[in-house]
Amino acid sequence: MILNPSRLVVARKRRGLSRVGLAKASGLAVRSLTYYESAKVQPSEPAVRALAQALDFPEKFFYGPDIEEPSSSGSNFRALSTMTARQRDAALAVGAIAIEFSKWMDRRFELPKPTVPDLYGFRDAEAAARAVRAQWGLGERPINNVVHLLEAHGVRVFSLPIDSSNVDAFSVWHQGVPFVFLNQSKSAERLRMDVCHELGHLALHKKQGRPGRRQAELEANRFASAFLVPADDLLACVPRGLFLTTVHRMKVRWGISAIGLVHRLRALDLLTEWQYRTLCIEISKEGGRRTERDGTIRDNSQVLTKVLGMLRDDGITQGTIADDLSLNPSELEGLLHGLTITSIGGGRHGSKTQAPSKTHLRIV
Repeated sequence: MILNPSRLVVARKRRGLSRVGLAKASGLAVRSLTYYESAKVQPSEPAVRALAQALDFPEKFFYGPDIEEPSSSGSNFRALSTMTARQRDAALAVGAIAIEFSKWMDRRFELPKPTVPDLYGFRDAEAAARAVRAQWGLGERPINNVVHLLEAHGVRVFSLPIDSSNVDAFSVWHQGVPFVFLNQSKSAERLRMDVCHELGHLALHKKQGRPGRRQAELEANRFASAFLVPADDLLACVPRGLFLTTVHRMKVRWGISAIGLVHRLRALDLLTEWQYRTLCIEISKEGGRRTERDGTIRDNSQVLTKVLGMLRDDGITQGTIADDLSLNPSELEGLLHGLTITSIGGGRHGSKTQAPSKTHLRIV
């Protein structure tokens, strides 16, 4: 068997290690690792064993076919300025593993095709949000579950593992398929905004030559707010007096945080500057910047729930899937965390799961 250098690189990045760090953890020389990753030298079986132990990946992972890592230049990271290059690379390595799992599902199920519109060139985020709502037939109504909505339009939504909590969220197009990765440590309301923020990136910033990062983030923020809380719907609900108790009552309609609703009200000139500042101070005093009072239910994944349920009915567990992908179960758990109930266990033993005729997965 021949070690695949791309898999060694992804495994090393996934653990946030440099070659020097991996050399210390594995007891191998830095020069040897350089040769292995450049395919100039094939490692011995004991060397592969040492690498697998140091990186906490099954040995067979390193012998699989090429693994596709998302492009760093085509990925949209939030708060990139506060991330190190190593943290960014670790998140992209998570993306590579998610792409493998996504392809695994594609071989077995007919998943929804991507229908995210390409709005490159739109510089009015409010208009862009209206355009996506119109194309998807949403009208002005609130969105019950934004994860379901994106999945129904072909977006693959995964979680970032707990050890990637320094990454806010990110999105990327990979071979015509849009991916979104979420940090599940946030409140349900902030996660909903993150999902819509990443949708803004996918729709507005797909092509090269996109605006500077700060401008792109501002556009995605405006898109998310307008997409989640349509102006006409908000205007129809605004009462005469706007107090903090009113904000808490209103926010439930759109599943948005109190501070997010206040920002939206101000953006539409429905609050004076004095009202806006007063409400922001009151929200901060009650701890609303960290936790959400009267929080909403966390949005989950319909695609992943249905896929895992149908597989479970056939006796195929998440442990079996992880084995098929040559991963430790914890890697798969990390991608599913917060999106569906995970239950790594046994299942069919012996050979890998077969890929029967594709099952069409209907998303309602």
